Amino acid sequence: MTEVSEQIEHIRRGCHELLLEEELREKLKAGRPLKIKAGFDPTAPDLHLGHTVLLNKLRQFQDLGHEAIFLIGDFTGMIGDPSGKNSTRPPLTPEQVAENARTYQEQIFKILDPERTRVTFNSAWMGKLSAADMIQLAARHTVARMLERDDFHKRYTAGQPIAIHEFLYPLIQGYDSVQLQSDVELGGTDQKFNLLMGRELQKQYGQSPQVVLTMPILEGLDGVQKMSKSLGNYIGITEAPEEMFGKIMSVSDELMWRYFELLSFRPMAEIEGFRGAVAEGANPRDIKFLLGEELVGRFHDAASAARAKQAFIERFQKGAMPDDIETVTVSAPGGALPLANLLKEAGLVSSTSEAMRMIRQGAVRIDGERVDDAGIQVQAGSEAVYQVGKRRFARVSLG
Repeated sequence: MTEVSEQIEHIRRGCHELLLEEELREKLKAGRPLKIKAGFDPTAPDLHLGHTVLLNKLRQFQDLGHEAIFLIGDFTGMIGDPSGKNSTRPPLTPEQVAENARTYQEQIFKILDPERTRVTFNSAWMGKLSAADMIQLAARHTVARMLERDDFHKRYTAGQPIAIHEFLYPLIQGYDSVQLQSDVELGGTDQKFNLLMGRELQKQYGQSPQVVLTMPILEGLDGVQKMSKSLGNYIGITEAPEEMFGKIMSVSDELMWRYFELLSFRPMAEIEGFRGAVAEGANPRDIKFLLGEELVGRFHDAASAARAKQAFIERFQKGAMPDDIETVTVSAPGGALPLANLLKEAGLVSSTSEAMRMIRQGAVRIDGERVDDAGIQVQAGSEAVYQVGKRRFARVSLG
């Protein structure tokens, strides 16, 4: 196994907080493979790059010779994780949990080494607990301590309801660590309270407490809010290569460095070299190409990454349109339709207000010609290729 100091350097890469580093050093000095736990509730069928921040860290631990435990919270998924929420989250049905868990297992090995990964479900032990067992578990923590958690505290002081079962979530997550006897648990910064609960319960059960490592929440394509499918600012790991590459290229030059640190497997020294090259005048676009090729290659293959890059160059640097533009039929009951309404009905924008904004910004083209007149009325019977931004195309037939 790698020397302790070198392991610590790899482990600290990109992490937000490591509690406690000295305890981790002692565990590493023992020279045995550590059990590294990361839990995922199967709340959605598809993973995006934001989820892979933890998976990447798990892979780093694997490469250092440790065992990765990918815990699927099929039991906790039916409670609903209250972390960071200002209201009670609707629980998932058993059918939703089962289907999402199945797709998770198909996707994680794009990153993790299956030979060094243990996939487990917390229903394996939680489903066996009796009502008396659950009461005994609940007795190990107080309401006062629960209300120290930031999101619970805010909801309580604001008079927003907190369901009793939500208090069980961090207890169950902590009990998972007891069952798995984990040495290290990974989680996002919003999971700190739950991760520390694992330490506390392990102590109460006479185990060596786990080290807690929190990772930053990855910003989405907007560079402001966390990556989320519901916000539409995500890059899914199952997306087509050209779509994935195009989205990566849309990341701002500033945010690119954060993506490199949290998503790339390149050494930090190499990434710092890229940063220095940009400071000396290199085009950030060329550096972003490297990030796009790496990530598309990881989730697809190198040939797909090369084709996606070439397609991007041809489409956006040479002004070419894609070959497979979808044809959409939109009705115009009055014989004509305002351009903004047409763009919304064709699915190119989410609202007419977004359409108006994109038109004013010069981000709308009809058959390759830029338009900036928001008052355009498109006549029924026409057909043209409409483009919004760099990646959204549709051939619209107005009936």
